Amino acid sequence: MPTKIATIVKSNSHVDYVGRVVDRLDASEPPEAADYGFAQFVFMPVDDERIVGVIYNTQLANPDYGNLGPRLSPPADLSVLSPDYLNEQGVLVGLLLLGWQEGEGHTTHHSVPRRVVPVGTSVYNLSDREAHEFHKSAEGRLQLHYFSQVVAHAGPFGAPLLEAIIEQLERACDEGERQRLCVLKRSLAWQRTLGQMRL
Repeated sequence: MPTKIATIVKSNSHVDYVGRVVDRLDASEPPEAADYGFAQFVFMPVDDERIVGVIYNTQLANPDYGNLGPRLSPPADLSVLSPDYLNEQGVLVGLLLLGWQEGEGHTTHHSVPRRVVPVGTSVYNLSDREAHEFHKSAEGRLQLHYFSQVVAHAGPFGAPLLEAIIEQLERACDEGERQRLCVLKRSLAWQRTLGQMRL
């Protein structure tokens, strides 16, 4: 059973969404911090498809920051008198869409999803097995066709995100696939080194 970790609250573009992490006021058992960490694969059910993405950014929402006025009630009383007030603080996760799965056999597509993910859509984490299946072609070969999409849209998080994805995939790959991933990892390290040299 997948864990619901967030709810879509807005988008920055067609492939860049923001989700609000489920907290103790939304569910009796909210997700653990490890469930929505950097490079965690997620999916969002939209009609008969599963839009697949990855967490690439985190922000803390805190409307109280900079508010130095006096408090009429202590935080313990606010949870009873005004629970919505406490709920304004939270964790927001940036989700980069990688592709989608459709049909009973979850046919995989690595490209920009055609569907728009509506506000209020639930975000669930993908298990390691499901994430590995998402990266398999119809012939059973490893694929990362969303590579350029991540580089284009993840900004400064692009290289670290791809490195973290490769590390996750390496654990379930055979020797040949591991060597391909190793070449990709070296290329990312080289690109990052060149980027630092230009600074």
